[in-house]
Amino acid sequence: MSTTPLAAATTCCAPLGAPSLSDDQAEATARLFRALADPNRVKIVNLLATSPDPVCVCEFTGPLGLSQPTVSHHLKKLVQAGLLEREQRGTWAYYSLRPDALGGLAAALDLGGGTR
Repeated sequence: MSTTPLAAATTCCAPLGAPSLSDDQAEATARLFRALADPNRVKIVNLLATSPDPVCVCEFTGPLGLSQPTVSHHLKKLVQAGLLEREQRGTWAYYSLRPDALGGLAAALDLGGGTR
């Protein structure tokens, strides 16, 4: 007795237990991943995550080995994605992580609640 491919897939695969993301949630999460798709942006997020205070744009150039305009470009992309907050202090801009944005990313991935 042979089984059809559909019947075999039905008998061997358990249904997914986690609720799926809505289309809006999936799009918002994809925007975050696009912003983090560059290694320099991941480094920026890491530097901010390890800093107790907002960081001036000029402080990123040394650790990243990038020019100030390039750093500003990456910071702008991260702000547009909603990962960072920008605060103007005179002529300098200071950046910090938005904890709610990172929490949303972790929730979308269910980093703490997975059973696998």
